[in-house]
Amino acid sequence: MPLPQEFHDIARRVNNWGRWGPDDEIGTLNLITADVVRAATATVRSGLRISLALPLQQDGVQTGAIPGRVNPLHTMVAINHEMFGPDTVATSDDAVTMGLQAATHWDGLSHVSHSGRLYNGRPAGTVTAHAGATALGIEKVPPVVTRGVLLDVARVRAGGGDQPLDGAHAVTPEDLAAAEELAGTAVRAGDVVLVRTGQLRRYLAGDKQGYAFPSPGLSVRTPEWFHARDVAAVATDTLTFEIFPPEIEDLWLPVHALHLVEMGMLQGQNWNLEELSAACAAERRYAFLLSAVAEPFTGGTGAPVAPVAVL
Repeated sequence: MPLPQEFHDIARRVNNWGRWGPDDEIGTLNLITADVVRAATATVRSGLRISLALPLQQDGVQTGAIPGRVNPLHTMVAINHEMFGPDTVATSDDAVTMGLQAATHWDGLSHVSHSGRLYNGRPAGTVTAHAGATALGIEKVPPVVTRGVLLDVARVRAGGGDQPLDGAHAVTPEDLAAAEELAGTAVRAGDVVLVRTGQLRRYLAGDKQGYAFPSPGLSVRTPEWFHARDVAAVATDTLTFEIFPPEIEDLWLPVHALHLVEMGMLQGQNWNLEELSAACAAERRYAFLLSAVAEPFTGGTGAPVAPVAVL
């Protein structure tokens, strides 16, 4: 089914192709300048460090619905092996097989195409079976260290309480604006925005299927909100990032396409925002220094990340 005109209209309004030159491969991460990073360090007050990553484990968030995206399979390949002979120093080694986007991760700009194109007009065929992403690979992503802002939509919608959003809730620009008001700081150029729906609580409580489907998430109306504020990247606490099933019938993953293809903006999924939400509410501030460096897998269309918020 062809993409509807509504999608193409939004795509035209948020498109960043050529904004940073015809050869650009990092998109909105260009907005994280040295000045932005220096300003971000001013958000650190208590020095509290909060991990936003899920454990890499075989009983992870993947349900098998996405072919090949397997949870980490951990294997020991050496156990107390005396490599240099008896009574020498012994080593243990291990190996992992996993989908690069299995747990807490960034989606790279090569992850999604539409109409035969990737970000900045590159052909979708630049993603190949043997080399992976020959352009826009996740290894091109520079270190993501900047100001993070938590938009705690779940807390706002609960009237100051703390309940997950309903599985059918599409997060709107109005929701983002209300959460920005709660945060007490305006989202600004170069920020990474973390949108909390509370959905991850279902996984943490043992309901893997309930976490996956149905899922609240970003509405197709939100990319324009992020574009207007020159956000560098967006991450959420859901498996699908956007509302799933989709809000527009038969329009699957439109926010993926708008963010990754049109805007050139990384998006993160399966981020654990629960401890961060509690800490931000306790300290009554929702901006912090964020480190979220992608593992540089050459040719990868995404990569695991272990983000840390420093308050």
